[in-house]
Amino acid sequence: MAGDSIVVALVLTHSTGEKTPVTNPELSRLSLNQITTDKFSLQETADACVSEGIGWLAAWRHKIEPTAAAAKTIRDAGLRVSSLCRGGFFPAATAPERKQRVEDNLRAIDEAAAIGAELLVLVSGPAPDHDLPAARVMVADGIGQIVDHAKKSGVRLGIEPLHPMYAAERSVVVTMQQANEMAEQFDAETVGVVVDVYHIWWDPQVYVEIARAGRRIFAFHVSDWMVPTNSLLMSRGMMGEGVIQIQRLRKAVEETGYNGPIEVEIFNEELWKSPVWRLLIRCARVI
Repeated sequence: MAGDSIVVALVLTHSTGEKTPVTNPELSRLSLNQITTDKFSLQETADACVSEGIGWLAAWRHKIEPTAAAAKTIRDAGLRVSSLCRGGFFPAATAPERKQRVEDNLRAIDEAAAIGAELLVLVSGPAPDHDLPAARVMVADGIGQIVDHAKKSGVRLGIEPLHPMYAAERSVVVTMQQANEMAEQFDAETVGVVVDVYHIWWDPQVYVEIARAGRRIFAFHVSDWMVPTNSLLMSRGMMGEGVIQIQRLRKAVEETGYNGPIEVEIFNEELWKSPVWRLLIRCARVI
């Protein structure tokens, strides 16, 4: 934990009237990623965040439609938006398809700006013809076509490397090194990286690459790697339940100067069955 962390004692009150004491370092930095409460609407999630004293929300595009109404819901709740997920998926087999991907990312930037999100998370996408290096070139080219619009819109672009198990279907960028090399082709104020512990904890070069990223670290996401991992997508655990050295990774990220929101992003269908207030209390206890 950062040396200037403040541990605060809170009492969270949920809809049953029960009060649960929570001791939590820097709850003010906790951002609830909407995928953690995927079965709940934006309004339900926003109401729960307000009830439990959580001031940040990380949004997903499919959960903020229509955008104008979502922006009002977020604004009325007094929430700040740490990021919007997701843009990217630039590689495609044909030029017209690649053009469509770029246009979709331009829309995503507009959506981010509309809800007050300063960051659009980029998931690079797979290689359409299994040529990974060529697909990475398409990703860099796609970012190059949207970076000016992002800058004018006040939205930063965060390249998120995904775990290599997703290389075939979700992302040709699978290491911090690859993300850094790609981000370094662009202005450091506009293009950076997203550090998600679930995707990078295994990498023997992770601490070197975190230090290298420096001020290009635009976001920090937490969850845990469960053993056994029963699903490539849906087996993320609550922090402290798995094998990731989350506090060590957090310390490395904060040593670069990052002091922004800490997003709790957990894909887990069993967890989604919990009431929304219980999810938030669990997140607050372990961040």
